[in-house]
Amino acid sequence: MVPLFYHADLEVAKAVVSACYHGGARLLEFTNRGDFAHEVFGELSKFCLKELPGMMLGVGSVTDAGTASLYLQLGANFVVTPVLREDIALVCNRRKVLWSPGCGSLTEIARAEELGCEVVKLFPGGVYGPGFVKDIKGPCPWTNIMPTGGVNPDFDSLKKWFDAGVYCVGMGSKLMLKKEDGSFDLVGIEALTREALGIIRTVRGR
Repeated sequence: MVPLFYHADLEVAKAVVSACYHGGARLLEFTNRGDFAHEVFGELSKFCLKELPGMMLGVGSVTDAGTASLYLQLGANFVVTPVLREDIALVCNRRKVLWSPGCGSLTEIARAEELGCEVVKLFPGGVYGPGFVKDIKGPCPWTNIMPTGGVNPDFDSLKKWFDAGVYCVGMGSKLMLKKEDGSFDLVGIEALTREALGIIRTVRGR
């Protein structure tokens, strides 16, 4: 499971990443969605290296090669995009950094794999659903799919996706619980992360 979120405040970002980490997550996608997001990411990357051993911080919502290059310089361990962009593939492949492009057809998936993609992002996952994954895995059992959007941290949702054959799942707002005042519920995020990972282990039989 790859938790994903964005916040402009570094201290809030540190707290949320820490909550996911203590809940068992070892991957997190920080989405590139606001002004100066790269500055927050750079400091967050240093924080993870120092305080959260084993946490792999990546970046999402990247739409051009220049932005991908910037985040690689700031320590991004992986790059996730909402669309298939060949210029991003070249940048990441040069550094041997995993990149996961958003794809919505078998043609896009095939092209992404030709460009060296190991894990394809199915986006928006809620539009396609587990049935799409199952149909793709039939003729292309080697394809690794990560749906983002339309995934809930409960048994029924996770079982449907993993039974369909997904490699992993991305999860944003459904995982990032908030209190009534709009602040992040750090205790709730940690507990829900732990619970979701436990469900995934169960449905995968591990």
